[in-house]
Amino acid sequence: MTDLDRAERPPSVRVAMPAAGAAGPLDGVALVTLDRPKVLNALDFALIAELTDALETLDRDPACRAVVITGSGERAFAAGADIRELAGQTPASLLADDHFHRWERIKRIRKPLIAAVRGFALGGGCELAMTCDLIVAAEDAQFGQPEIRLGVIPGAGGTQRLARAIGKAKAMEMVLTARPMGAREAAAHGLVTRVVAPEDTVASALELATEIAAMPPLAVIAAKQAVNRAEELSLDAGLEFERRSFYGLFASEDQKEGMAAFTEKRPATWKGR
Repeated sequence: MTDLDRAERPPSVRVAMPAAGAAGPLDGVALVTLDRPKVLNALDFALIAELTDALETLDRDPACRAVVITGSGERAFAAGADIRELAGQTPASLLADDHFHRWERIKRIRKPLIAAVRGFALGGGCELAMTCDLIVAAEDAQFGQPEIRLGVIPGAGGTQRLARAIGKAKAMEMVLTARPMGAREAAAHGLVTRVVAPEDTVASALELATEIAAMPPLAVIAAKQAVNRAEELSLDAGLEFERRSFYGLFASEDQKEGMAAFTEKRPATWKGR
């Protein structure tokens, strides 16, 4: 799909955020909605491009301190990739167009991303949820990597992130058999942060995001980076990274404010610097 084609079709991603400086229950939180309900929010290349652009814009916006990603409708967060679009690809077209690089750009978003999952999160939908930092799942949520039924394997991190999240044995079962995993089982294996009633999914994710958004912004970014490094580094290297980040925050105004507020027994006022 060309940029001209993208410009002519209706947007597939909706972004909602309170006006800058507005106080309230959603202060500092953006809600990003995948909006292709007729195809269960299937992730075609154009949607992923829109999503990447939206998240990078929010990442640069100081008024945004946390992001919730959800799918429109009640049946799916995202039911997978757009198979009709993928079916016509070749190794050369995939390499030349390199649409998959956007998944790495999403992972590099510094602000916390929270997936609010109702219904199906399959294939690319499961991979997108796992790219987020936390997952709030409805009791009707289903996670899975069914790509093997199509003669391929997960291509946007499914084999790697799933194994890190739930362990090799369970990940191997899901990838090799295409068996989906329900919300309760996913929570028991560490894939999901919390399980809620379906009608409470987005509200619960926004509540969690608002709680995070109330924390000092620089410390939140540093904490997210440090926890993510725990999957990538040895223990010694991870501890060194953590300690450097800890020391670095002592150059921030928020560290001075946080410790002063604690000793003075008053609420802290964060400036993000």
